[in-house]
Amino acid sequence: MLQQVLVSYQVSSEQLHSEVGSEAVILDLKSGVYFGLNETGNQIWQWLQEPKTESEIIDLVLAEYDVTPEQGAIDVKNLLQEMLEAGIIEIAK
Repeated sequence: MLQQVLVSYQVSSEQLHSEVGSEAVILDLKSGVYFGLNETGNQIWQWLQEPKTESEIIDLVLAEYDVTPEQGAIDVKNLLQEMLEAGIIEIAK
């Protein structure tokens, strides 16, 4: 039987961020690229200050926002992938 490996994500130490109203702007120090987050993305960013699994983030989004479980899961997966590719989050060690 295969055991599922749970991956946790956290914010990268190689970034700076600033909140602008309910949104956030993040600067990746390695690439010099800015990344903007809307209110929901900013909330997820705040949750990722401590390592969280994708499932934990999905559960938090579903508890906080009026979204279907299917749409919440898709949105979280897409955002985590974008943030990982941009280098502003990383897999927790």
